Amino acid sequence: MKTRCLSLRRKQFLPSLLSLLGVCGLLLVCVKYSYITESLVPAVLHSPMFHKYNINCSAIYDLDPVEVGKSLILRREEVVEDLDGSLTNLTSNCPSFIKFRGYEDVCATKEEENFPLAYSLVVHKSAWMVERLIRALYSPSNVYCIHYDQKSSASFIAAMEGLARCLPNVFIASTRESVFYASISRLKADLNCLSDLLESEVKWRYVINLCGQDFPLKSNMELVSELKSLKGANMLETSRPTEIKKQRFTFHHELRDASFEYQKLPVRTEKVKTPPPHGIQVFSGNAYFVLSHEFVAHMNSSAVVKDFLVWSEDTYSPDEHFWATLVRLPGIPGEVPLSQPDITDLMSKTRLVKWQYLEEALYPMCTGSHVRSVCIFGAAEMRWLLNYGHWFANKFDPKVDPILIQCLEEKLEEKQRLLQAQVSPACRRGA
Repeated sequence: MKTRCLSLRRKQFLPSLLSLLGVCGLLLVCVKYSYITESLVPAVLHSPMFHKYNINCSAIYDLDPVEVGKSLILRREEVVEDLDGSLTNLTSNCPSFIKFRGYEDVCATKEEENFPLAYSLVVHKSAWMVERLIRALYSPSNVYCIHYDQKSSASFIAAMEGLARCLPNVFIASTRESVFYASISRLKADLNCLSDLLESEVKWRYVINLCGQDFPLKSNMELVSELKSLKGANMLETSRPTEIKKQRFTFHHELRDASFEYQKLPVRTEKVKTPPPHGIQVFSGNAYFVLSHEFVAHMNSSAVVKDFLVWSEDTYSPDEHFWATLVRLPGIPGEVPLSQPDITDLMSKTRLVKWQYLEEALYPMCTGSHVRSVCIFGAAEMRWLLNYGHWFANKFDPKVDPILIQCLEEKLEEKQRLLQAQVSPACRRGA
């Protein structure tokens, strides 16, 4: 009887032991799987409205192959885009928004307060990307004008209005355009912001224009230092145009319906334009600038500039010759003399753009992807971007590489805090 009972207990014990071992095995697998995939899954920081990834940005900067490889795996996963509506919801409670995004912790040193900057942001989509751009540039001493496209979605517009409502030094342009690619409307959008900025109570020293796919490569402290060294000069591309580019402003262009993403596009006609007014020599450049307050004030009141603007209205992509030409006008504040050699996009620090057809010849290969021959940067380019010397770069897209944007945010904040600590033990805080 005793032997039978012992045998029965063994039979009952073995299944229990096997079950226990099975559970332990499953737990070990789960823990191991969790450890392996922890850094490959988006982790939401404090709120489901803003995604942040578990990645070592210092290792990315040092081009550590394991961490760069991890960023590539993240890119292959489906990137969850933060919706415009979630920013609108967050900005419906301004104190929560300011705390969540850390605006109350941003401070300005005396050096920054004495050298405020202005920004003209011409944007039309991806509200969170616009907010992240502003946050990366943010200083209580600066002022930011947002020009949103009149054709933008209602949710995007609501998000931009929310930003302006919550942040005291951010405002919406008083006059807004329906912006069409390569047309005068793109130039007028910036001009609308510049006009409003001249009326601002903030006595800014320089104005910088940006679009929604730009991102800074310098902290605010670094920008203040670099712009001080200009001593009133302007920074932008200005070169003598090629024969092909001359066609953009020697022929009349008409805005016509387009059957693709741009909706409307300036189309060249056979009608030859009259020469530029006042004997102006036209130079070529791009849409982006760093301009002194004195330059903008002079431009805003100049009859010559107004005449040149009217003449430019029927040209192709007038913003790519308007600024480049104005800065060459004799007597304009911070002028670039007509005799001075070309200032190319690589010489001007305003914007770093990587063109596909110049990769390997002028700069390393794009590690992200391309759109219209322009590189959308990848995480493996972070070190090159931060060390090249330019102040801003284009293009960035969280749907292509969210890791790079996150790591640039982290690196710029680190540099800002380090530089502020070196010059001032205390500074004026927050939004």
